[in-house]
Amino acid sequence: MLFRNSMSLLIVSASLVAMPVVNTTAARAARPLVQQQGEGTPAQRLEVVRARLDTLRRTLNSAIAVYNANDKGKDKKKDDEKSQTMTATEDGAARLRGLEREVASFLSETANLRGKQDRAERFDVSDIAKLEAAVTDVNTRIDSGLQSTAEERRRLGGSREIAASGSGNKKKKEGFFGKLNPFGGGGTSKYEELTTTVAPGRDRELFEEAVRQTRKSSYDTARLLFQTIVTTYTESPFLPLAKLAIADTFYREGTTSALIQAGASYRDWLTFFPTHVLADDVMLKMAEAEMRQMGLPSRSTEHARKAEQQLKVVLQQFPATTLRPEVNKRLTEVQENLAMHDLDVATFYYQKFTLGTANNPKGAQSRLREIVEKYPNFSYTDQVLHDLARTYLDEEEPDEAAKYYARLMREFPNSRYAEKAGEELDKIGVARPSPDPEALERPAPVRPGMMGVIVSEILGTVPVTVRKDGVLISANNDGNDLIEEAVRNNGEVRDSSTPDAVIYRRAPARPVAPLQTTAPPRPAIPGNAVSGSTTNGTATPAVEGSPSISIQPTRPGVPLGNSNIPGQQQPAPLTPNPQLPTTPTTDDDAPTTSPSSTATPPNVF
Repeated sequence: MLFRNSMSLLIVSASLVAMPVVNTTAARAARPLVQQQGEGTPAQRLEVVRARLDTLRRTLNSAIAVYNANDKGKDKKKDDEKSQTMTATEDGAARLRGLEREVASFLSETANLRGKQDRAERFDVSDIAKLEAAVTDVNTRIDSGLQSTAEERRRLGGSREIAASGSGNKKKKEGFFGKLNPFGGGGTSKYEELTTTVAPGRDRELFEEAVRQTRKSSYDTARLLFQTIVTTYTESPFLPLAKLAIADTFYREGTTSALIQAGASYRDWLTFFPTHVLADDVMLKMAEAEMRQMGLPSRSTEHARKAEQQLKVVLQQFPATTLRPEVNKRLTEVQENLAMHDLDVATFYYQKFTLGTANNPKGAQSRLREIVEKYPNFSYTDQVLHDLARTYLDEEEPDEAAKYYARLMREFPNSRYAEKAGEELDKIGVARPSPDPEALERPAPVRPGMMGVIVSEILGTVPVTVRKDGVLISANNDGNDLIEEAVRNNGEVRDSSTPDAVIYRRAPARPVAPLQTTAPPRPAIPGNAVSGSTTNGTATPAVEGSPSISIQPTRPGVPLGNSNIPGQQQPAPLTPNPQLPTTPTTDDDAPTTSPSSTATPPNVF
């Protein structure tokens, strides 16, 4: 542990001398922040908000273009014949234009906050949280507005398509600057026509064009085309995959803000399609999005813990998934990061104890014990067992120390700590255990060398085997991914690779026997006859020579001594208290009794 700590100090010193800019950025990223809505630093959160608003504005502009084209086709001479009340078309157009203006104001506010961030001016971080909440609210209202006007825009777009085909309208050449703009520079561009006109089969055309733009890394244009399918063609078979492809474009983009949006988009997709055949793939991709944001173990472990939690959810909800080996591999990588963080903390606490600034090694001991219990596949488990046993020796608990030394020799006989553990067991007086045969053949764990540690510390990255492929779209663009299969099968993907999700139901009810309407006759028991008892409405006579027991209704006060049981002591009558006032008994308070010794229960019906 002292060697690892010295190496860390050497690496930090080298990074301070050679790369001061990188170290300053890492220190700023490692600083704890008060976050309300989003994740990441203030700059990252503002970038996420800007990207979301930009996407919303593009979507609204493409929808408003349908109404603008319809307004241009109207006869100007009939303006004075308009009704005073707004038609449904004008109402929908006004609603979308109002939302577009609201998005523009949020973009202006975002630019203002980003300017303050770039100029290092002071501002309240809660303003970002308020802006994020406002964007979430306007996003919901935009989705509602687009869905409510989808049918109307399809009608207007269809009539515009017919008019355009009848007039023989031709496209204008875009020119150099028009090619730089994804919507063209003047005239009617290809993407504007796709997003503003509606025709049979247009959803498939949008999907195919969006796939081509994704392969060209034109993610903004691809997201706009996919979003047009979601908001306009609500009955399209391509809708679930279009919504999932939007998340894939963020994941493929790979920047920090894009990965944050990818995780949110995948989670949103699962909310709408929890039983889809790709649900387990999407859950795994959510964990991989967190893994791609993981930092060094000596820094924040927020993303590593989120990835671990998500991977465990996959195994819990899909226990028979074919992705189980891959999920276990990812879980081992994430837990390696978490365990290394705990080992660094334990090293820090133990150094405080050795320097005399801590009274006992309890802090290091608890961290090391947590590693042993929670992370059994940690590559430094042999070192953890050795250090944990040493903390018990420092506390003069040799029996506890012997348990961990024996486990070290039994499970890690090829470790460099095995011989030290054997020597300590000899001092304690415990026999050395025999090594496990499988442990003797187990290869040594792969650990990074000195250069690997230096590179990781400088770059601030963690070696993981996460691929950059999306759920539908692969990174190498080979054309053999699921999205090409969806295009061939009209929005359907194979359903044999993913098992059904676990459905939790209540346990089946236990069989209950029906109640008997007629009670069976009970035989009379000698010596236990009851006077006045009935069976099936017939009185049961008492046995001769047996005592009779009278059944009386429940009454307040001490029971009356009119029982004929032999040997029963009769209670003494109550003596009235002369100090209490005497309350006259009314007819309602007085109990009703019959002259006979057997009282009949009152009829409650």
